[in-house]
Amino acid sequence: MTSPDPEAAGRAVGRPRSDSARRAILDAATSLAIRDGYAAVTIKGIAETAGVGRQTVYRWWPTRGAVFLEALGEVGAGLGLPEPTGDPWADLRDFLDRSFALAAKPPVAGVLLGVTADSVADADLDRTRRAYIATRRALLRTALERCGSDWVVSLDTVVDMVYGAMWYRLMNEHGPVGPELTAEVLIVLDSLGGRR
Repeated sequence: MTSPDPEAAGRAVGRPRSDSARRAILDAATSLAIRDGYAAVTIKGIAETAGVGRQTVYRWWPTRGAVFLEALGEVGAGLGLPEPTGDPWADLRDFLDRSFALAAKPPVAGVLLGVTADSVADADLDRTRRAYIATRRALLRTALERCGSDWVVSLDTVVDMVYGAMWYRLMNEHGPVGPELTAEVLIVLDSLGGRR
């Protein structure tokens, strides 16, 4: 799967990255978000936890949101479409189950929501966030295309409905994001096309 380069939006020109420092920074950001929540994470805290100077973090990422988008990009890169099994609806179920499980896993939901909030006032971060989301949307659209072409609404709308249900539950925490949501979404999708 080709994923966007979430680090590119803010990567400064300069010395090459130390892979061990980069890994330490991404791991520190993730552990802090799990422990304290996204809103409490600062570049200073990330640097101290990673054992690097703040200037090292700022050399590669202009904001905490940019750090987290790179971390999310790595996680998302490992969540591609399954190899076709001959049953596209089973493949879609697998993709949705894994996508929803990842979104519900700490600190992913909090980071997604926090980065979205931060991107309102940061055009560069917003562009990178949109690229990350576009990649996830394209994967779901491909999975839906494999299920057939007889959809009664546009696939863009179907993608919006699926991910919209996920985001609404993540934001409001009124229902589970997991296999239960997959099962309910598939009932709706079945009525919109595919297996008729």
